[in-house]
Amino acid sequence: MLRRSLLSLIVPVAILFGVAPALAENRLALVIGQSAYKSVPALPNPANDAKAMSQMLTDAGFAVTSASDLSQDEMRAGISEFAGQVAAKGADTVALVFYAGHGLQIDGENYLVPVDVDPKREADIPIQAVRLNDILNTLTSVPSRMRIVLLDACRNNPFPELRKTAGHGLAIIDAKVGAPGTFVSFSTSPGAEAEDGSGANSPYTTALLASAREPGIPIEDTFKRVRLAVNKATEGRQTPWDSSSLTDDFRFMAGAAASPEATPKPAAAKRTVDEWKRELQGKPIEAANELIVVDGTDEAYEAFAAVFAGTPRGLQARDWLDRHRRMVAWSDAILVNTAAAYRSFLVQHPDSDLTATARKMIERLRYRPDLTPAAALSVPATNVALAAPTCPCNAAPPAQQKAAAPVKKRADPDPPRRAGKRPPRVVVEDDVVVVRRPPPAVVYEPVGPPIGIGIGIGGGGGYRGHYGGGYRRGGY
Repeated sequence: MLRRSLLSLIVPVAILFGVAPALAENRLALVIGQSAYKSVPALPNPANDAKAMSQMLTDAGFAVTSASDLSQDEMRAGISEFAGQVAAKGADTVALVFYAGHGLQIDGENYLVPVDVDPKREADIPIQAVRLNDILNTLTSVPSRMRIVLLDACRNNPFPELRKTAGHGLAIIDAKVGAPGTFVSFSTSPGAEAEDGSGANSPYTTALLASAREPGIPIEDTFKRVRLAVNKATEGRQTPWDSSSLTDDFRFMAGAAASPEATPKPAAAKRTVDEWKRELQGKPIEAANELIVVDGTDEAYEAFAAVFAGTPRGLQARDWLDRHRRMVAWSDAILVNTAAAYRSFLVQHPDSDLTATARKMIERLRYRPDLTPAAALSVPATNVALAAPTCPCNAAPPAQQKAAAPVKKRADPDPPRRAGKRPPRVVVEDDVVVVRRPPPAVVYEPVGPPIGIGIGIGGGGGYRGHYGGGYRRGGY
C-alpha cells in the first residue's frame, strides 16, 4: 500500500520535471500588424494576422505586446521598450518579434514600413521607414537566450515611383554572420513577393499558425512545414525562407510530437546535383517537389529543374534557383560595397530588377579608392568571408598571399651593443631558449677628488622608452 502511494506521488513529479525545461525560460513577444496605410491602399490581412499570432503566442507561453498601425516614431519607441522588457527579464529570455505589413529593400537594406510614410523617391524610405538591421541590433544589444524575428513583410511594393528602380521583395539576411542565437523567417524567398491571400490570414501566417500549434516540434521542423504548406497553397508561386544561428533548441508548444513520422526530415548530408537527380528520377512531380522544398538547397532545385524541365513546376524551380543565386551575389556585392564589386555583379546579372540600383551604387562610389584585390572579385564569396571590413589594414600585400615557407627555428638576433657592456649570450637547447648573462663588470675607480666635483657620464638613472603609450594600432 505504501509503495503504491509513493508511486502515485513520483509519477506526477516526474511529469512536472519533464515538462519544466520547455517552460522554464522567459518568453516575450512583440506583435505588429500594419494595415491602415495612409498614402497607399490599406492591407486587409495584417491586422487579422497580428491578432491570430498574438493568441497563438499567448497559448505558447509568451507574454505578448500587441501593436497595430504604428507610425515611424511609434515603431521605434515600441522596439526600444520591448528591448527594455527583455533586458529586465534577464539572459534566459526568448524574444520574438512578428511583423505583418509592407517591407521594402533599398540599396540592399531591408526596411519595415510605418503607416505614415509618403515617399516620393527612394531616398525618402531610409528617412521615413524603420531599418530591419536596426531592430536586430536593438534586440542583440540586450542579453537574451534567443531572438526570433518572423516577417510577413514581402508583399508587393505599393509605391509606383519606387517600383521603377527598387529591387523586388527583401534582401538576404544571413543570421550566421550576426550574433549567435538568432532565427529570421521571411514569408517568401529573397527577391520575391508574397501574396496577401484571399482568406482572413495570409498564406504564410495561416501555415505558421497551424505548424506552430503542433506540440513538441522543433522550430527548424516547424518552418520546414511552413515552407511546404505555403508552397502548396500558392501552387509553387511562394516559398518561405529562413536563416538560423540558433545554438539551443526551441519549440512553440511543449510536449511530445503527435506524429514524428509526419515531420519532414532533411537529408543526412548535403547531396550533390547528381545525387539529387538519382533521388528524383521516377518520382511523381508533386512528391519530388515536396522533397526539394523541404531541403531548400541550390543542388536540390537545380536537379529538379533538370529532371522536370519544361513543366510548370520545373520552370518555377529554375526561377527560384536563378533568383536565389542573384540575391546571394547581390548580398556579396553589398557587403564588399565597392564599385568593382557592383560591376562584377552586373557582369554576372546584367539585366535584373537590381540593375538600376547597382549602377547607382557604382556612380555613388566613383571617387572612392578601390582597394579590393582583383582575385577576390573573380571568385564568388560567401557572406561569412566578407563580414570583415575591407579597409587597407586587412588587405594583405601580394607577397603575403603566397603560401609561407616553413620557418626554421633560430635564436633571436643579437640586440644592439652598448658601450661598456657585454650583450647576453643566447643559446638554443632543445627548443628552449636559455639566456646567460655575464656577471656585472667590476669597475675600478682611482682615488681622486671627493664625489660631486665631476659630472656622471652615462648616469641619470636609466633608459626610458619614448613610446610609452603614444602608439596605437588600428586607429582608423
